[in-house]
Amino acid sequence: MSSAAYPGLEGRTVVVTGAGGGQGAAEARLLADAGARVVATDVSDAAPAQLAGIEYRRLDVTDESAWAALATWLAEERAGEPLRGLVNNAGITHRTRLGETSREDWDRVIAVNLTGPMLGMQALAPLMADGSSIVNIGSSAGLNAHYPVAYTTSKWGLRGLSHVAATELGRRGIRVNLVHPGFIETPMTAEAPEAMREAQLALTPLERLGAAEEVARIVAFLLSDASSYLTGAEIPVDGGATSSAGAKLMSDRIAGR
Repeated sequence: MSSAAYPGLEGRTVVVTGAGGGQGAAEARLLADAGARVVATDVSDAAPAQLAGIEYRRLDVTDESAWAALATWLAEERAGEPLRGLVNNAGITHRTRLGETSREDWDRVIAVNLTGPMLGMQALAPLMADGSSIVNIGSSAGLNAHYPVAYTTSKWGLRGLSHVAATELGRRGIRVNLVHPGFIETPMTAEAPEAMREAQLALTPLERLGAAEEVARIVAFLLSDASSYLTGAEIPVDGGATSSAGAKLMSDRIAGR
């Protein structure tokens, strides 16, 4: 991928969480191909093979001290040069309904999906300068009443957190935006029940599931100078599913499809 496709990324340092696979790995690879200096993080001790050639550091996003250690390393290693991007991609799901969700599982999902991005912005935003960008990875579940209650709640909360951050960090020239993937083919969604996959296709106007690379391209755009006057935005990458809001299924049934 030519750096010209994403102006300003070449040579910039960007941290990507949850980069061990799926969307995170796709984001890390695309950003590296565009010339960014990517610091990929995940909970594995060793870098996954798909991140070959990309700098890797272990990070538990729920651990405040781990974020502080990463911030210290970045500050020392970069010798005063600002961090230019953060992608809060790390996330987990737990597919249970309201009455079936234990407090332990609730706390675990909220810790990774919502507290993790908050800790990340607290730790790394002080290292950023004018023109830097933060991209938080939400979900189409944050735009509707999706059934996994902990996951859905965490993504709705991330919307609020992101808008607060965009408001507070704007005076420093730091942009904060949200990307809401729909049903993307990743190891996480591979575990979804077949009925869920079939229902998603029936609700998606483009009538296909998404690819991790399609999300990565929007993330790269938001990190680049091509989106320099865009902050506080929420961009669904879902084949039109949330825009249709179920109308596709109704329309197809009326038409006898």
